[in-house]
Amino acid sequence: MKENLKYRSWVEVDLGHFAANWAEMKRLVGPDVKIMQVVKADAYGHGAIEISNAALKNGASFLGVANADEGVQLRVSGITAPVLILSPATGSEIGQIIKYNLTPSVSDLEFAREFQKKAHKAGIRAPIHVEVDTGMGRGGTIQTEACQTIREIASLPNLNIEGIFTHFSESEILSYYNDLQWNVFREILGQLEAGRIRIPIRHISNSGGILNYPDYHLDMVRPGIISYGIYPSPETRGRASLDPVMSFKTRVVLVKEFPEGYGIGYGRTFITRRPTRIATIPVGYGDGFGWMLSNQGEALIRGKKVPIAGRISMDMCTLDISKIPGCEVGDEVVLMGEQDGERITADDIAAKTRSIHYEILCALGKRAPRIFLHEGQADLVEPSLRRIYIPDEEKSISRIDSIIRHCFQTRARNEELGNAIYYEMFETLFGKEDRQLELRDDFRYHIRVSAFSPEESVPDGDTMRRHVPVQDYFQVTTRVEYTKAIRNPVFMIGCALDNEQLAAFFEDPRCEYRWLLNPGEGLIPERDFRVNRVRIDGEEVPLIRMENTKRGYEVWCGSKELRKKLTRQVRVEIEIETKQRKSNRLFSAYLVYPTRGMEISFQYGGTGIKNVREVGFFSGKHPYPETTRKEGESITLRLGNNAWIFPTSGVTFLWDL
Repeated sequence: MKENLKYRSWVEVDLGHFAANWAEMKRLVGPDVKIMQVVKADAYGHGAIEISNAALKNGASFLGVANADEGVQLRVSGITAPVLILSPATGSEIGQIIKYNLTPSVSDLEFAREFQKKAHKAGIRAPIHVEVDTGMGRGGTIQTEACQTIREIASLPNLNIEGIFTHFSESEILSYYNDLQWNVFREILGQLEAGRIRIPIRHISNSGGILNYPDYHLDMVRPGIISYGIYPSPETRGRASLDPVMSFKTRVVLVKEFPEGYGIGYGRTFITRRPTRIATIPVGYGDGFGWMLSNQGEALIRGKKVPIAGRISMDMCTLDISKIPGCEVGDEVVLMGEQDGERITADDIAAKTRSIHYEILCALGKRAPRIFLHEGQADLVEPSLRRIYIPDEEKSISRIDSIIRHCFQTRARNEELGNAIYYEMFETLFGKEDRQLELRDDFRYHIRVSAFSPEESVPDGDTMRRHVPVQDYFQVTTRVEYTKAIRNPVFMIGCALDNEQLAAFFEDPRCEYRWLLNPGEGLIPERDFRVNRVRIDGEEVPLIRMENTKRGYEVWCGSKELRKKLTRQVRVEIEIETKQRKSNRLFSAYLVYPTRGMEISFQYGGTGIKNVREVGFFSGKHPYPETTRKEGESITLRLGNNAWIFPTSGVTFLWDL
């Protein structure tokens, strides 16, 4: 692959094999069992962000990580799916858990009570999963105290026990101890049910459990190693058909001829016994290619296995290529993977280093870029830098900001222009540092312009008694739809009279949608701005109150039922009715959040409007929407559901009468 010539070494991640493993897992567990993709430790070295996205495309319901930092990495990459922290969460992580809508696993009451306090302060009802220790002797509340602990947690009003789980100690084999753990867990579930505590998502099976214990799948399973094409043990090989996802490759950078008796590498642990050809490759234990492979590991060159000669250094090692006379600088070297029908597996490497395949995958190629393959072709290349994450948030924000700003300066080849792009973009996306980035999916904005019936009159001016001829106004009905994660059970739709009021609405995280009345049209918000309907996932959301404030006209909506949907992706629908003077012959629609997929329509049939044209300004990879015109009726702009549109984008419709 020409793309790989840029790199000293690289890791290939075959997303086709990953999808095939997913199809096999779905076959094994059936359609009624949820699947959590475990992506901790950078998805076992495969690349957490890309693997997470691929898993979600294949049907993953959850993603599993080891700590809050790993969860935050997924969130800042744009992933909104539920993320469960599988290790016991700590008090220091609570801030990140709340801010980034992560789901902690709870093992003790002390953490639960602290989490309750902070969830209450944040005004949310947070999902949690309770881990029970049925014999692993690691995380989880001890089995003898589990029911009482769960009862007390269930009484905490701001915590929602969404899941309960335990972990097999030796799932890779069939054993009485696994059955013992299963029976303990089942008994605890039965006691909770008897006490009227029904927890919706129950899970026990990891990769070994999926293969060895098909009767224990419950509501969800947590595959890790099998999704990456590795069997948990030799005993499980006949239970599924899996394809390895990761390969680790490099290239020969130097070839030399050595005489008999020449020492190769540190410590002269390899002495040539005859004239010997040695190839140097730019991989060492700093790349996760373990020191234990010195003088016993192997590599593939031109489809043949060659031995490692001498000790492995931090950044280099040497291969005896005497039996491959045609080997030359630039030849591809496979350290794990397949070449011309010959293969070196993670199990092979683990056997030589007295390790386990989990460790091999997590460590191997840790400095190398990941090249994601689709149907044998490089679909995406992610440099190793993408996996650097700084836990201390304030330092992280400062450093990331600096890196991004420098990238803009370099790309623009102008420091001043780069700074302008940086500040404009980040002000638009984030505003203040503590504003959470919001994302929208499948944004639809339908504008319907209609004429008032002749018997209607339209108030004008500063009093309710003045009227103007009805023909001076159009009625405008706007229906907005989008998918997003909802964060507040009670929220507000704001109507502003000027840009200052509009800015104030943007500062309030409870403001779900904002409208700016056209100045100079004599419109009064409480009279001329009406929210006809608000729906979440197709269900009506009650309008609670309407009031005038210093920052504008506020329409408050919400219900207790929405607490169940907090932090989850929902479909939001808002219908607004207002008026517009006919003398104002334009209407604008803006996108103020990063949005994936869009349809904007302007419907004007029967109004006398003619010569409608649009002026669009869409920032993103696809700046030119598909446009459909129905003369005298409507004009519609569309971008596919995979196209991202970035702030500030939008369209202005202009017309004649």
